[in-house]
Amino acid sequence: MSAAVLLLDYGAGNVRSAAKALERAGMTVTVSADPADVPHADALVVPGQGHFRQVMEAFDSSGFHGPVMDAAQAGTPLLGICVGMQMLLSDSEEAPGVPGLGLVPGTVRKFDAAPGHKVPQMGWNGLELRGDPPLLRGLGADAYAYFVHSYYVPADIPVDDGALSHYGVPFWAAFSRGNLHATQFHPEKSGAVGLGILERFRRYVLQ
Repeated sequence: MSAAVLLLDYGAGNVRSAAKALERAGMTVTVSADPADVPHADALVVPGQGHFRQVMEAFDSSGFHGPVMDAAQAGTPLLGICVGMQMLLSDSEEAPGVPGLGLVPGTVRKFDAAPGHKVPQMGWNGLELRGDPPLLRGLGADAYAYFVHSYYVPADIPVDDGALSHYGVPFWAAFSRGNLHATQFHPEKSGAVGLGILERFRRYVLQ
């Protein structure tokens, strides 16, 4: 039987492409807009696209906030994708005064535009492994992922395992912290590397 995940459909993420990618990686996917499904899930996938304020407001009004916090704090594996990664932090410079989930302390920062570093970052960027992140275990040193983002998770947040990328400043492209896992890039847009990361989530996290 393949590993089962609950993909949250709260109105601020591309659930269709995420569901297809998770299925290609060997998982059984249930797409749900019902917070009552969260306590029964083996694992949660939280996508996110758009402005941090709009994403958090959609997440809060959907009713998912409380059940997802309870599940995360109880140890349910969680994978955040794109803004779904940023939501795990305390807050974001994109929306001052709007709290994130606060599961990882720290503030999401905005890239400073500079010669050779247009904002948003759009394109392929390398992944530099740090520690032993389950999502990236055994990944080659020449791995690249595809990014589209103006805001980033700073390299100084309290995470030991993941992958850093550089775009004017170092930032976390992906990380694992206990049962929390996240990618800033979209795995479904990152070719074989992205599919491999989702397969590692199935193999090493959903055992």
